[in-house]
Amino acid sequence: MRIVHTDLLEIAFEEGGPDNGRPVLLLHGWPDAPCGWSEMASRLNAAGWHTIAPYLRGSGPTKFLSDSTPRVGAGLALAQDAIDLADQLSLDRFAVVGHDWGARAAYTIAALFPERVTSIAALALGYQPRGLFAIPSFAQARRFWYQWFLCTDGGAAKVQADPIEFAHIQWETWSPPGWFTPRDFAKTAESFANPDWALITRNAYRSRWREGEAWDSRYDPLHRRLQDVETISTPTLMIQGTSDACDPPSESEGLERHFAGRYERVLLEGIGHFPHREAVNAVASAIGRHFGGD
Repeated sequence: MRIVHTDLLEIAFEEGGPDNGRPVLLLHGWPDAPCGWSEMASRLNAAGWHTIAPYLRGSGPTKFLSDSTPRVGAGLALAQDAIDLADQLSLDRFAVVGHDWGARAAYTIAALFPERVTSIAALALGYQPRGLFAIPSFAQARRFWYQWFLCTDGGAAKVQADPIEFAHIQWETWSPPGWFTPRDFAKTAESFANPDWALITRNAYRSRWREGEAWDSRYDPLHRRLQDVETISTPTLMIQGTSDACDPPSESEGLERHFAGRYERVLLEGIGHFPHREAVNAVASAIGRHFGGD
């Protein structure tokens, strides 16, 4: 593990592979941690890639430098964190693989910083043009129960009191049974003990649907720019499991028109919300083909 300092954060990250290998950021999702990339990183390292897997803000050893910094969980903030990390590591251009929250950050990096990224692979989450959140269908709203739960003050308090059990529910219900062991979850859940994890989670979901949640004005210029971006030119791979019980394939259909560059969507039969953990061989193979085409 290494640590770098940005203006806002002390970012902890795992890295591997040849020092002179092509750099790729591995951005984990929610609720997950860099350990979820271990097998994927090994395959990328063997192919000559230098992998960098940060603990996102609020996760694991990553911490804010100031108590006064708003605990903003928006994808825009995660994308800027990734750029800040790349700057500290002197990475001019790099690839990005992102899952869930990390996928949203990957799309946002491609939308706002196309000159920095060579290609992206997004797992489990479709692109959202202009960064907008639309009120979901009734069926999707039912899947999003955890977001509505957090929008109540009592629900947010319960998550603050027991973030690990809250995360465990998602692991149990978002993918077909048997995809993880108690040890897998326990190792990952160490990241959820960060005192900011519940605060970032709360802000990320409440701010989508409620007014008056914490915000950091330093992101205003990026937010205005993002609202004007509908099309991504960066080569993009989107991978989704057909048995994803959080964001089913129907949520990522028909998005081809929003990609001016090469775009491929891969569906994995019987796989749930964590394809990089559930089907590492298939995901690694698809990412290898995608990156090989750059």
